[in-house]
Amino acid sequence: MPHRVGREAALPEHIEMIEDPVSGLRGAIVIHSTRLGPAAGGCRLWHYSNDNALLNDALRLAEGMSYKNAMAGLPLGGGKAVLQRPAGDFDRAALFQAFGRAVQRLEGTYITAEDVGSSVADMTAASSETAYVAGLASMGDRPGGDPSPWTARGVFVAMQAAVQRRSGGSLDGATVAVQGLGSVGNALCSLLHEAGARLIVTDPRTEAVRAAEEKWSAKAVALDDILDAKADIFAPCALGGVLDGHAIARLRVKLVCGAANNQLADSGADGLRLTRRRIDYAPDFVVNAGGIINVAAEYLNWTGAEVQDRVAAIAGRLVAVLDQADAHHIPPAEMAHRLAKDAIAIGTPVDREAIHA
Repeated sequence: MPHRVGREAALPEHIEMIEDPVSGLRGAIVIHSTRLGPAAGGCRLWHYSNDNALLNDALRLAEGMSYKNAMAGLPLGGGKAVLQRPAGDFDRAALFQAFGRAVQRLEGTYITAEDVGSSVADMTAASSETAYVAGLASMGDRPGGDPSPWTARGVFVAMQAAVQRRSGGSLDGATVAVQGLGSVGNALCSLLHEAGARLIVTDPRTEAVRAAEEKWSAKAVALDDILDAKADIFAPCALGGVLDGHAIARLRVKLVCGAANNQLADSGADGLRLTRRRIDYAPDFVVNAGGIINVAAEYLNWTGAEVQDRVAAIAGRLVAVLDQADAHHIPPAEMAHRLAKDAIAIGTPVDREAIHA
């Protein structure tokens, strides 16, 4: 079946539409770029209104993974799998085994792992059909398991660095408005609470909000009201596209730094809107790379210590991007995109020290 590709993402190297009627599998694997290495990116299981919505999300996410992996200094290209969540009850193991067979057919050009809606158990099921999968249960001190805590850790250290750069202060006593209390949002809230930050939270799941109120004395607000929260930092940790012109006009913060992918509805126009409002923006694909760093370490047989070092280095990469954005008088989002695209063009991942050159 032909699919209309929207303008939201650049054209990729390969689109693999996948379907298995027996298991209910239906979706797409998008390989945006293999210029830096095999395309790596998680598998999202979500409900989409139609095939075009699914495909366009896959295209945007795959492109973002190319930039994320380049900016993280990883020898990996960018890709993404997006699956339509079947209606009603379904056999998850059978669905992800069928997905594993689809990954295997790509012969190593795409490496998968967890993403929104999928889990370690799902990747374990996929691994029965393909070797090109990470995010499996960790063994001993080797990298592996759920990458969400590492994503949260990367956002946290980036947030610390951005606050230090702007005001010389810390997160102790800062107010952070967190949008989304999934695996990453929860882990980030825990780190922020330990650092002494005050939390304002929202999530469509009442039980998640109540748990945040109990664990971290968080202030809960309605879903739409999080944009109006009086806070120092806004941390989008749900799905993308939350920051458009209307939303940015409502923000009452000094910094946007969160885990969601594709936070800006329009990376050019909305990045400029944030800059004009003197709101620092931590480009999402720079700061939320902790999870893919852990996935890369698992697949490439790096050590746990190397994961820690590389995730900690996200802070310095963000500061370098912000410094260069100021020096060139352009928004941070544009600066980060330029650096990532240049790295992909020359076939060399971004080195933090080279950003300052």
